[in-house]
Formats: sequence, C-alpha cells, structure tokens
Amino acid sequence: MARISGVDLPKNKRVVIGLTSIFGIGKSTAQKILADAGISEDKKVSQLSDEEVNQIRAAMGTEMKVEGSLKSEVAMNIKRLMDIGTYRGKRHRKGLPLRGQRTRTNARTRKGKKKTVAGKKKAAAKK
Repeated sequence: MARISGVDLPKNKRVVIGLTSIFGIGKSTAQKILADAGISEDKKVSQLSDEEVNQIRAAMGTEMKVEGSLKSEVAMNIKRLMDIGTYRGKRHRKGLPLRGQRTRTNARTRKGKKKTVAGKKKAAAKK
C-alpha cells in the first residue's frame, strides 16, 4: 500500500493515475513527478517498492503544496475575497456562481436542490 501525503493510492491503477487522487496533483503534474523520480508511468501502484515511493515523495519535495496546505490556502483566498467585499466574495457568500453563468434556469450545483415556490392563488368568485 503506497501512502503519500496522507492519501492511500489506489492499488490497481497505474501510478500516473493513482497520483491524481492526491488533491492538487493532476495528470501533467503526476507525469512530471514520475519523470523526476525516474519511474515508469505504466507501472501499477501495487508494484511500487518502498524505495520508489520514497523517490516519488522526494520528487514532490516540500515546496509543492498538496492536500491540507493547499486546501487551507484556497480557503484563505476565498475568505479574503469575502472580507474585502469583492463581487466574487459576495457571490461566494450567497452561494451563487461566480464566473458569469446564468442563474435563472441553471446553476443547480451552486444553488442546491430546487425550492419550489407556490403560485399565487386566485380569489374565489363571490355570488
């Protein structure tokens, strides 16, 4: 079992894909890490030796922000936007899309499940 940055990599996947399960590492970054470590991308995670796992950790280095430190940095950036009252910060606070998407019909991912509002009742006709 390969454990890097507090994340257990999936055993049955290739190393280049397994590394992407770490928050902050995409496919191109994973390829760069493996090239620096000198490990084949086609190797499965289960086939990695302890020495190769240590080489991957060394290739990642301490300057690469992943997992907790990256998540906290992103959260601080969002909090800063909200504190200074920017447009994006206000949209974050309200839970609406930030990048110009329409909200009249779509945006269900940001707004959450639809909250139906009842239509206006017609007044009963008196005789």
